[in-house]
Amino acid sequence: MKSNGFGKLVAFLNQLEQEQINYTLAHHRDETIMVNVAVAGQRWEVEFFEDGSVEVERFVSSGEIDGEEVLSELFAMYSSESHSAEFTQNTNLASTT
Repeated sequence: MKSNGFGKLVAFLNQLEQEQINYTLAHHRDETIMVNVAVAGQRWEVEFFEDGSVEVERFVSSGEIDGEEVLSELFAMYSSESHSAEFTQNTNLASTT
């Protein structure tokens, strides 16, 4: 990582620590380091690129709280089995056109 991007990342981490804001680091793309920040009602994904650029994506809660019954939706929509079924369905649709 070039010093410009690395410098921004380190300055941001230092500020988070100074303000006592918890974070985790992740590495999902070759050229970035992601800082995940979770605060009340929000989750922030801040990606620092090798070239010094920064991307920020915020997820803001509506404040609505659900019960555990909605957990089944999570697995129904995002389990590996439902993804492979969805892929198969999309592949079948593509091959018929």
